[in-house]
Amino acid sequence: MTQEPELTLVEHLTELRKRLIIVAVTFVLSLAFGFWMAPKTLTFLKQQPTAAHVEWNVFGYTDGLMIYVKCALILAILITLPVAMYQIWLFVKPGLLDKEAKGTIYFIPISFFLFLAGISFSYFILFPLMLNFMSNINDSIGALETYGMQQYFTFMFNLIIPVGIVFELPVIILFLTKLGIITPDRLRKMRKVSYFILVIVGVSITPPDFISDFIIVVPLLLLFEISILVSSWSYKKQLAKKALLDESLEE
Repeated sequence: MTQEPELTLVEHLTELRKRLIIVAVTFVLSLAFGFWMAPKTLTFLKQQPTAAHVEWNVFGYTDGLMIYVKCALILAILITLPVAMYQIWLFVKPGLLDKEAKGTIYFIPISFFLFLAGISFSYFILFPLMLNFMSNINDSIGALETYGMQQYFTFMFNLIIPVGIVFELPVIILFLTKLGIITPDRLRKMRKVSYFILVIVGVSITPPDFISDFIIVVPLLLLFEISILVSSWSYKKQLAKKALLDESLEE
């Protein structure tokens, strides 16, 4: 197990500047690509079943522009995210042992995959259910639904982005376990409180009906249980490595 030589403060700042420049350049190029892809992406979303009943009205001169910019920004963030995570890993790599560096590199694809899984789950499953629920409520009170692009996409973005972030829970727990901040036993003791918090989070981002709450709360609770399993696996590996190290030192 080897560790790279410790860098000076100036070298750390120089390295940080290099990583930030790479992320910034990637974001700018991704944003340019996002502006080019935004019309095609919006057209694709318009053709989806969830948007079939929505007239693409605009109620202000800037509505179309704002949606165009938001779409380009989200595409740019999705492209930049794995690059940014990789640059963060490269920045902290000098302070890690070889085995730690090889182990933490897997956080990048797993984290990005979970984020995409959360976005996909919220868009293809949760989002249609929420639209259907609110449309039924509007019909029950005799309201005439007149929506535009701004309302549709703002609601969609406000849902899928938080759910995508929440799906990062197992990776965050694994990372904190590797740092020694939390342990599986501590997570188990916090289970009731964690369940209560996750239920509140799930209910707060869904409409007030049992089906939508159930569909978002159950995956959140499963993610927490998966996080405990992942934390236990990582913690056992750390204890095994520590035991081997102690044995080698005693010899």
